[in-house]
Amino acid sequence: MTTDSGQEAGHVTGTPDKDYNLVWFTEQCLNNALRLETYVQDADRDGDSEVADLFRKAQAESRKGAEQGKQLLKSRLSG
Repeated sequence: MTTDSGQEAGHVTGTPDKDYNLVWFTEQCLNNALRLETYVQDADRDGDSEVADLFRKAQAESRKGAEQGKQLLKSRLSG
């Protein structure tokens, strides 16, 4: 995350941009997985297994991204 002047915003947040971005990415993946659960349920309720399967696959990828983000955060915060 950079400021309007193109400088790193870490001086404002107290967190370097790359770390902030990693936290943001992980949160977005988790939020997406949660949101997609609603979409899966909607498609299942409407009997549209093709759409439900698409959302399940997308949800799995979001979970994968979240897990990768969490692992990186864990290793960087503990080291």
